[in-house]
Amino acid sequence: MKQLTLGYSPCPNDTFIFCALAEKRIEFPFALEVLIADVEMLNRLAARGALDISKISVNAVLSILDNYCLLRSGGAMGRGCGPLVVTRRPTGFEELRNAAIATPGSLTTANLLLRLEGTHRGRRVPMQFDLIMPAVAAGEVDAGVIIHEGRWTYQAYGLHMALDLGRWWEQQTGLPLPLGAIAIRRDLGSEVAGVVEEKIRESILYAMKRPGTPWAYIKRHAQEMAPEVMRLHIDAFVNEFSLDAGLEGERALRTLLESACALENRPFPQQTLFWG
Repeated sequence: MKQLTLGYSPCPNDTFIFCALAEKRIEFPFALEVLIADVEMLNRLAARGALDISKISVNAVLSILDNYCLLRSGGAMGRGCGPLVVTRRPTGFEELRNAAIATPGSLTTANLLLRLEGTHRGRRVPMQFDLIMPAVAAGEVDAGVIIHEGRWTYQAYGLHMALDLGRWWEQQTGLPLPLGAIAIRRDLGSEVAGVVEEKIRESILYAMKRPGTPWAYIKRHAQEMAPEVMRLHIDAFVNEFSLDAGLEGERALRTLLESACALENRPFPQQTLFWG
């Protein structure tokens, strides 16, 4: 039996999506080795071609297209779920033009959105995402771009929102915000890609129909997160775009990548984005 490596993050949306696959609750025609890691680590592993299938930040897509294409299921995309810029004291975002702002990694979509918005000209400080809010609260940086559950927990650190980058994107484009995608190695071939895409969709539907089933798996990988925050996280990031990006989702992803290329004054890659 062919073995595939699969990487995804410990965030509740990912563990909800992949639980049925990881725990062999649905049939899967390949042996599966799972790696659970921070998304910036997954971005860097994919850049080296180290995983067969991986969750990645959309901002990392441009750097891996020689070896990977994208699946239409399993990604993170939606409305009202984007990164936030937070500060210790109430501050207008214009005041942060020259500030030191922590980001969850140079390859993350959050970092790309901060660059695309265009106001900030100061230092960006890459930092593991769960260390950003404590660093802002301690005054180690002037502000931070927070992702994942930070959207619902930043006030517990006494922090204030200076800008909702997801709302900014939606106002600029009218499109949902593509944050993460599932990439698969091109050399596995279209037949394997089609099976994996369908099985991820089946894993999501399994969890949606039996919402209590993946809960232990979700909690095991999000040990410091309150149950109500886990639920908010899943509700925000697991939606119709998780099952199938569809034409609107594909347009949103391409628009974001075209914006990234324009920002860096480079041509859009010739490789296909999605398999098939």
